[in-house]
Amino acid sequence: MPKSAYINLALQGGGAHGAFTWGVLDRLLEDETLQFGWISATSAGAVNAVALAAGLAEGSRDKAREKMYKIWHAVHSAAIPDLTRLNPFLNGLVRPSHLTTHFTTMLSPYEFNPLGFDPLRRLLTEHVDFELIRAKSPVELLIAATHVATGRARLFRENEITVDAVLASACLPVMHHAVEIEGAAYWDGGFSANPDLVTLASESPVGDTLLVMVAPRVNTKLPTTARDISNHANRLTFNAPLLRDIEVITAARETSGPLLAKGRLAPICRHRFHLIDGGPVTGELNPETTVKPDWDIITYLHGAGRDYAEKWLGVARSAVGRLETIDLVKHFFPAVEDGITFRAPTVAKRPAQKRGVGGKRLK
Repeated sequence: MPKSAYINLALQGGGAHGAFTWGVLDRLLEDETLQFGWISATSAGAVNAVALAAGLAEGSRDKAREKMYKIWHAVHSAAIPDLTRLNPFLNGLVRPSHLTTHFTTMLSPYEFNPLGFDPLRRLLTEHVDFELIRAKSPVELLIAATHVATGRARLFRENEITVDAVLASACLPVMHHAVEIEGAAYWDGGFSANPDLVTLASESPVGDTLLVMVAPRVNTKLPTTARDISNHANRLTFNAPLLRDIEVITAARETSGPLLAKGRLAPICRHRFHLIDGGPVTGELNPETTVKPDWDIITYLHGAGRDYAEKWLGVARSAVGRLETIDLVKHFFPAVEDGITFRAPTVAKRPAQKRGVGGKRLK
């Protein structure tokens, strides 16, 4: 049996496709030798994160698994992302999914949902004891949301973990009113951190992080319809913050190396990353299933997440605490893909300082 080991979790957002992450966590919780350190999460990842934390705070891994099941079943029952059900006008006129997508781009949520009703608030309040999380959570949470005025990421943590923080992290501006916290408006964290890897790797005392991806990394089909272009643009937008973080990590490693690294980013050079990539699974689904919480799709993704986690445990679990099991540059920035040659991110190296007798720097 493997020795007990700690690992951080980095959970990407992805709407109803976050059910894949639920499946991954469901399987990981069955391995009692694997303990969780910090969790950096965004949007649907944040919902999974607080469900996990709440269950663990209540005293057991089984409670965490049960809580995630109840939340995802409630998501399906409430059809949370499908706000057309909140408005009789939209529900009656635009039932086909492509018309729904088109119509919600013509009206803002302040027009088709003027009261700002959000069933996710009620659902989370019923199933997650946020006060207990703040008082007793055995895992440190970093919940990302985007500050509307500046576009910068804000990470909610410790005493800031509230239902509003999670709603802010999952606030798609075309479907929900902005969430106001302490006088500032917030949108979905996917615009700025999806999820935040740099803060997690540089601040957590745990030296390993498992990134659970939901969004497809690549889509080779050229979008030509308005709907496909919109879906493709959304994928690029929400993957961009993750790629930016990986570039930062790569740059820190290339310029400093694990032995000479100093400063805030020094721990990144020694941090070990691991990956479960659900992109091949979700990439086969219609992108609009991210906002259509169909129970068949949810359970399919849950099962796929469990299968991927099972494979990861078999192949990479023994490396936790010792070795990194994903080459970030090769996976996210391959030199050649589909016959096209790309240039991997490069870091401009500082010119060597000329030194004179005794090692003094020459001007």
